[in-house]
Amino acid sequence: MVIVLLKGLVAIILAGLGGLADVLIARFDSRHDGFHWVARTFSRIVLRLFGITVEVQGREHVRRGQPYVYVANHASLFDIPAAVHGVPDRIHLVYKKELERIPFFGWGLKFGRTYIAIDRRKGAQAAKSLKEAAEKIRNGASVLLFAEGTRTRDGKLQPFKRGAFNLAVRAGVPIVPLTINGSYNILPRTTFRVNPGTITLVIDKPMEIPQDGKEGELTLMENVHRVLEKHYVEPQR
Repeated sequence: MVIVLLKGLVAIILAGLGGLADVLIARFDSRHDGFHWVARTFSRIVLRLFGITVEVQGREHVRRGQPYVYVANHASLFDIPAAVHGVPDRIHLVYKKELERIPFFGWGLKFGRTYIAIDRRKGAQAAKSLKEAAEKIRNGASVLLFAEGTRTRDGKLQPFKRGAFNLAVRAGVPIVPLTINGSYNILPRTTFRVNPGTITLVIDKPMEIPQDGKEGELTLMENVHRVLEKHYVEPQR
């Protein structure tokens, strides 16, 4: 248990250092290469630190230079570093704007070019943040969104929420179903104990955005859920 806590402390320190690095390079990294390098390096170190390997299936389904909205299931805190490390794309992460208050880490989110803020407050600010996020995606920023909204408690695939699909429709770029297997057994939501293991990412074929409004959005949500359901391997008890 002590070793796990020490590794967790190291991961937190690395996250803070990563955020500080983002702040320092913000003024000099016009191509955003540095931000993506920091994110991938941090992810690779954390995964190795906890004895986690990542396998990827379906790399051939994504095309370099094409922005996508990757829609994934969510079972563990290791889903994000696994996706950032394993998906052959420059993934931007969508985060809650209130996280910007955290010293170093939050500043890295705010100034880092690999992150997109969503203001969850109701009204004009929320609408503005969604519009800005959609614009960034249209301009080439592939993003990762967890359609269940939160991590599963029992390892089973949960119903999807509309938020990810609403943003994808606003942006007008293809959705890529991304199934994450194995992460629940490594770190379930109900514990802090990390079990070394393998996370498998299954990248499916991109789905084009429908043009028929809310009804098409709901159909798209059902289709993506069906794809993830096909690939998802429910954890063994």
